[in-house]
Amino acid sequence: MPRRHHSPGGRRRNAEMALETRDLVVRFDGKSEPTLRHISMTIPDGSFTVLVGASGSGKSTLLHCLAGLIAPTSGTVADDGTTVTGPNPRRGVAFQRDVLFPWMSVADNIDFALTAAKLRRARRRARIAELLDIVGLNAEVAAQRPAELSGGMRQRVSIARMLAGEPAVMLMDEPFAALDALTRLRMQDLLIDLWTRLNRTIVFVTHDIDEAIRLGDTVSVLRNGQIVEQIGNPLDRPRPADTLADQTGYSEIRKTLHHQLGIDHAVH
Repeated sequence: MPRRHHSPGGRRRNAEMALETRDLVVRFDGKSEPTLRHISMTIPDGSFTVLVGASGSGKSTLLHCLAGLIAPTSGTVADDGTTVTGPNPRRGVAFQRDVLFPWMSVADNIDFALTAAKLRRARRRARIAELLDIVGLNAEVAAQRPAELSGGMRQRVSIARMLAGEPAVMLMDEPFAALDALTRLRMQDLLIDLWTRLNRTIVFVTHDIDEAIRLGDTVSVLRNGQIVEQIGNPLDRPRPADTLADQTGYSEIRKTLHHQLGIDHAVH
């Protein structure tokens, strides 16, 4: 069983459960070993959970099960007490690639999601402007196409389109992995701000240890398809990137993550 460390810091959380898995197993055809092995976890409403692990550890598969994009071989996934049997607007998903429609303008990309959410036409134009402002983009961006934008700007649009569906849960599969270091830090800042202001439940996949420490309330380590450690983040918020290493508890949580990921030789 993984060890659990209580986190004294962070904001007050609703005790209600947003997501839960029970004895979750995923085995893909042609594979001798399961990708996920008997995972049971709970994700509280309003929390920020990070799944960290090396490539092939099963973290993206677990996220896709939470989203309803992959059906479990056995076991269950529940969202707000209801069994997950497929995608649902309550759970928004952001991927490493922004998956915007390249032939559409930014405004039309967001409008597509607003239409799917059945927002009245008269309200959609103002809502597009609101969403662009929420993710820190100027109104002029609305007329541009994705190819005209930087990688960071495209991910901001992707997040705006996800928010258009008013999801209670935001599931994010390494959305900043392809960005340069500075843009990545800025996107982390944006996500922390959105989580603080909008009070959504976030599950975030990464293989980057410092990103996991900076973002998560709880960091769950996956190895060989199992959760081998669940760590309550001891660092208080905010966690500025330039002072992260100076915070009390940083070295301990980083050492634990390095150990669980099998990189004990790293210099701390």
